[in-house]
Amino acid sequence: MTQMPDVRGKLTPNKDLSGLTWLRVGGAADWLFQPADVDDLAGFLRDLDASVDIFPMGVGSNLIVRDGGLRAVVIRMGRGFNNITVEGNRVTAGVAALDAHVARKAAEAGVDLTFLRTIPGAVGGAVRMNAGCYGSYVADAFISAKAVSRAGEIVDLSADDLNFRYRQTDLPKGWVIVSATFEGPSGDPDVLAARMDEQLAKRDATQPTKDRTAGSTFRNPAGFSSTGKADDVHDLKAWKVIDDAGMRGARVGGAQMSEKHSNFMINTGGASAADLENLGEEVRKRVFQNSGITLEWEIMRVGEPTAK
Repeated sequence: MTQMPDVRGKLTPNKDLSGLTWLRVGGAADWLFQPADVDDLAGFLRDLDASVDIFPMGVGSNLIVRDGGLRAVVIRMGRGFNNITVEGNRVTAGVAALDAHVARKAAEAGVDLTFLRTIPGAVGGAVRMNAGCYGSYVADAFISAKAVSRAGEIVDLSADDLNFRYRQTDLPKGWVIVSATFEGPSGDPDVLAARMDEQLAKRDATQPTKDRTAGSTFRNPAGFSSTGKADDVHDLKAWKVIDDAGMRGARVGGAQMSEKHSNFMINTGGASAADLENLGEEVRKRVFQNSGITLEWEIMRVGEPTAK
């Protein structure tokens, strides 16, 4: 096994990842590294054998780790990376700060980043995936990010560097985001709080928030998120083409497409990663047969299947 660099944080071999993902599935990573701070992370990446893959992991809200696990060092940031500061209309948040917490703290300071309130997960994933809700995206509020390169250099990233697109960016392989700065318009804290309460109520009414899910399973084919506005069309929403293909409530093993919202995949209890991925692939196949549309996964799938 590759010699690991000395660290001040926590380095755990053969770490089962299933408990770290919202879907509660998956095998073990070769290593899990929880850095103490940015310098600890930079030193680790600098000294780690360049042939070793690394996988930055947030709170596992949008992730399937396959049953055979991950041949990599999984890097997961914790308390040292969840600070949120507000200066004027700019909000800087550590990579591990939850999107909902960023929205709340910003609103209390009179800054409107309310679209983040119902996005599951943390800032790192939101930036990397250009997360969006109600027609607003991270790209709309993004100012800059700080990251550590695979060579261990601390770098600043602009919007041009990341090249934001629908649910994707050009973050180089092996780079780890450590913080991001956003800017939002001014707003009355009470009005912003009321708007977030309304968004939460709407989400809870339409999505299976009490079930074990990973958020939206597939990207919307039209390439934009739901705006929630009255004139929003649903012809090319993922849930609609899944419904039209008769796959609402479909099951494979312990995996099910939600009856409440057919673009949400649920671990009903005892599902394997293979159950979830196979169900997703069956949905993609049926949707293509029915409509000619090829759905793209929004949930990230990583690692190796269990050897047969």
